[in-house]
Amino acid sequence: MTMTEPFHDRDTGRRLIDRIGEKLDRLGATERAPIHLMEVCGGHTHAIFRHGLAGVLPPGVEFLHGPGCPVCVLPMGRIDDCVAIADDPRVILTTFGDAMRVPGSKKSLLQAKADGADIRMVYSPLDALALARRNPDREVVFFGLGFETTMPSTALTIQRAEREGIANFSLFCNHITIIPTIKAVLDSPGMNVDGFIGPGHVSMVIGLRPYRFIAKRYNRPLVVAGFEPLDVLQSVWMLLDQIGCGAAEIENQYARIVPENGNPQAIGAIGDVFELRDVFEWRGLGSIDHSGVAIRARYARFDAERRFAVKGVTVSDPTSCQCGEVLKGAIKPWQCKLFGGACTPETPVGALMVSSEGACAAYHQYGGLRKGAA
Repeated sequence: MTMTEPFHDRDTGRRLIDRIGEKLDRLGATERAPIHLMEVCGGHTHAIFRHGLAGVLPPGVEFLHGPGCPVCVLPMGRIDDCVAIADDPRVILTTFGDAMRVPGSKKSLLQAKADGADIRMVYSPLDALALARRNPDREVVFFGLGFETTMPSTALTIQRAEREGIANFSLFCNHITIIPTIKAVLDSPGMNVDGFIGPGHVSMVIGLRPYRFIAKRYNRPLVVAGFEPLDVLQSVWMLLDQIGCGAAEIENQYARIVPENGNPQAIGAIGDVFELRDVFEWRGLGSIDHSGVAIRARYARFDAERRFAVKGVTVSDPTSCQCGEVLKGAIKPWQCKLFGGACTPETPVGALMVSSEGACAAYHQYGGLRKGAA
């Protein structure tokens, strides 16, 4: 038996689906008037498709695909800045693989690599630091991105670079924060979200406390969920149970992984190295206050934005691309006029088609090409 096998049990799944159906009947939810649940994390979007959950649940629940894919929300201007750094002949630019094909206004990092820039894929910032040790005559830049999930590893790498006195390593910081993002979604005009499936990996770092404003201020429930099929089904049932009782609480379905108060060591490293930016731009969502982090002054020598005088340009998305509406749950991917035609995983126009966690990539990969597929 594998560690995940108990979370794939068919009989338990059928019982949960039946109980979800009973809850929906009591709520009077139907296909035309469903309960809208937003899964914040792109990992949950792919879990829902991979395990066929949208197809086996009763029609009274509808999933909305939220902004929890960090690669998907990178604005074109930040990609352009990253390409400009990579084009410097002194630089070895390192990045996670899923950022390679995100479109900038002129080219992606993959296209820049094809044009001769020294761009290398790594599995962690420590790989980038190792490159810096081996190449003391080159400037090694790590393209840091992701929510609080990946912030600790980047912060710990910066601390290690300082301890070791490595002078040719720096970070182009594009780390973002989940809480202001959810608030921006809730503040969007016409947004209709009855409850949230909360991100499991982010919550492993930050815990449950930061989400409490969702219940107190917006009267919406949130259940932090795991990524196996029974995790998602149980989280749906827990949300419907709260909605049926008129409650709005923050619950933890993923308690086997997510501690109530998060990971103090990870939070400490983040706080030591990073500080909130006043504002940060998101692809499709515009600028959101305090939604990104920058490197603190004490670690300024590791800041690529200072070292390479990054311009910080703002570039508008193509007018035909509707990634912003998809990120906010306002439309489904198949409702974008570019989906599956001009925009595919091989030729992405929008970032949601690039990343393995993007909603458009999920619809395309798992066949959600038409209305009613999810």
